[in-house]
Amino acid sequence: MIIRNTVPKMGTPRLSSSLMVLEVICFRGSSKSLTFQYTTINYRCVTFSHRGFGHSYDIEDGPGMNVFPEDLEALMDFLNIEKAHLVAQSMGGRTALGFAVINSNRVLSLTLADTTGAMGEEDVEMALSEWRQTHPDTRGIGFRALSDDFRTRKPEMSNLYLQISRTNPMRDASVPILFGGPKGDKLSDLDMPVLFIVGEDDLLTPPHVLNVASKHIPGASLICVPGCGHSVYFEKPDVFNFEVGRFISAASSS
Repeated sequence: MIIRNTVPKMGTPRLSSSLMVLEVICFRGSSKSLTFQYTTINYRCVTFSHRGFGHSYDIEDGPGMNVFPEDLEALMDFLNIEKAHLVAQSMGGRTALGFAVINSNRVLSLTLADTTGAMGEEDVEMALSEWRQTHPDTRGIGFRALSDDFRTRKPEMSNLYLQISRTNPMRDASVPILFGGPKGDKLSDLDMPVLFIVGEDDLLTPPHVLNVASKHIPGASLICVPGCGHSVYFEKPDVFNFEVGRFISAASSS
């Protein structure tokens, strides 16, 4: 497993808190520098490639995403991180939510960015399935993940996004990533602060789906960012940093 462990040069009172940044399908540490510029000021930030993605490899006929939460637990144990704020983008939500329901005492806060966390609630899965059936992918995730406005304004960054996304191995599209996860009491019993953040123009996990998902976790909040696609942190890092930073700061002081 490839790990990026970022510790700021100048210490602050919050350095005892760790922030685990859980990867999207396409990206690894290189793209996270946009968010690290802010978060490393106050937190020790750790990001990693999931098994079978990026530069992390799964064993032959290995368990794959079925053990993502256990992989995170093992990583935190290895790094001697007892508790952490979890910030999960897209596929990373499956790991973060799965980890939170079985290790709630180790999660200081949970941010689910452009993801349902793969929660298995029927209305969430139905809303996502209906959306994808009526909005089929004809361009590939690297293109659909970004808003049209961003691709027009920043073609060089859009190209970077696409090139990084193509470094991942091919995956079986028939395997559902954001389905079949926690539901029922496992969600309603969560007691850490939870934030959903989504791009207004997200074509992969649109705002109305995350609105449905957020209602299954008591006290969860939802922020919809205008003019963004599936990766708010990439298209509008300043907005992402501000909103997530404010949320984590409030969670740390509560």
